[in-house]
Amino acid sequence: MKKILVIQQKMIGDVLVSTILCETLCKAYPDAQVDYLIYENTYQVFAENKKNYNVIFFKNEYRNSKLSLIKFALTLKNENYDVIIDAYSKLESWVIVGLSNAKTKISFRKNISNFLYTHLIDRHQIPTTNLGLVIEHRLKLLDPLHINKDLYVTNAQIFVTEAENLNAQKLLQANGVNLDKPIVMLNILGSSASKTYPFKNMAKIIDKVAQNNVQILLNYIPNQQKQATEIYNLCTQATQQKIYFNVLGNNLRGLLALINQCGAVIGNDGGTMNMAKALNKPTFIIFSPWIEKKAWNTYEDGMKHVSVHLNDFKPNLFKNKNLKSLKKENNLLYNQFEPAFFNDLLTHFININLVNEQ
Repeated sequence: MKKILVIQQKMIGDVLVSTILCETLCKAYPDAQVDYLIYENTYQVFAENKKNYNVIFFKNEYRNSKLSLIKFALTLKNENYDVIIDAYSKLESWVIVGLSNAKTKISFRKNISNFLYTHLIDRHQIPTTNLGLVIEHRLKLLDPLHINKDLYVTNAQIFVTEAENLNAQKLLQANGVNLDKPIVMLNILGSSASKTYPFKNMAKIIDKVAQNNVQILLNYIPNQQKQATEIYNLCTQATQQKIYFNVLGNNLRGLLALINQCGAVIGNDGGTMNMAKALNKPTFIIFSPWIEKKAWNTYEDGMKHVSVHLNDFKPNLFKNKNLKSLKKENNLLYNQFEPAFFNDLLTHFININLVNEQ
């Protein structure tokens, strides 16, 4: 086997997860050329990783112009890939796969695009390990290649440079953060309103964390300052004194370096949590009612990685409801998800990962 293409256009969490495919393929076929096709804006999350594979950018112009997409797909056709693994399987990748002359084309089974592929993978619904369905499904894409499972890479990783760590430490010290005391980051806002724990409840979570001897960073981007301030104002004055509100990474690499200084990350599900795990940081995740926890609760062990979902505590609220109805009722359901439901779990997590580490 000489050339392999892995396609994973999507957001940071997905791109990070699918790096395990590239890493595994490089181990299994050390003499092969492995190329990884991703959206350009997601690259920085693993830009400093030592990679034995190449990265190809799917540019915005390919998304905005069908002609540009076809021209790009034809350039990939000329690469004469032996294998294409399409972990994305949407229109953009269908064009690439359809025009390719690769002998082996692997993706997940979908009614619309099945004819494009030589091997179709069914997604199972019950996890068989604590890797989470999103990782188990990715690894199943390797089944047609019959790779020795001892070679499988199951943990995505992010590397932060020494210079980036030093810059983060200088930023923290300049804002009065003591590097010798535990620092915890609260991921207070999700990627959308539907993935964001209600503000009043998030404030209670921050208050709970602040009862310990910790220093608190809030993760938000500048255009979310209004929402972040609203959550901050809902916290007690004692909690506010432990929050370093203006300490932010000025870009994605800066955020990664700040996470790397933290003892744990707590809060909403999203890319930040996937990055924290790839940096080997403990995580406590609150999932939105319409998100399927079993897909993204990767590496859950009840100690270093813990997650909670309303369905864990009120399963009757989810009986006979499909994704469409859950999305419609999301706000109503989320407001019923009281912090008191998982207070003991959060206390246990804090005691293990923050208090006992002091």
